[in-house]
Amino acid sequence: MRATVVTGPIDIGGLMREVADARHGATAIFIGTVRSVNGGRGVREIEYTAYEEMAEREMSAILAEAGRANDGAALVAEHRIGVLAVGEASIAIAAAHERRGCALDAVRYAIDEMKTRVPIWKREVYTDGSEAWVDPTRGVAT
Repeated sequence: MRATVVTGPIDIGGLMREVADARHGATAIFIGTVRSVNGGRGVREIEYTAYEEMAEREMSAILAEAGRANDGAALVAEHRIGVLAVGEASIAIAAAHERRGCALDAVRYAIDEMKTRVPIWKREVYTDGSEAWVDPTRGVAT
């Protein structure tokens, strides 16, 4: 298992290869991308910032929990920081397991927990030129 904060584009294929194993019959991928609208406002870009060491430590703990809860599913995750344009991947999680249920459940657990526990913050820049910090646990500007 690996959890990393990155500054460049996320290599989804690389994450899939990292959890690949001939014993795994299922691989589930979650890719979170910057969307063009949030709360009814047009979004131009998002800047993600993090307390990197703590973020990676908490992401690793979450992946370990997801693996234990899902019969040893293999997991890897990356969260990107910096300025991202609409459509770019901000987070990706890959989980693999012998069975699809465990792989899918592991990914869902991991993303849900990361959204509430990992110290990564985002500042949305809107198409009208305004900007706001967004509460990552609620998805609304503060």
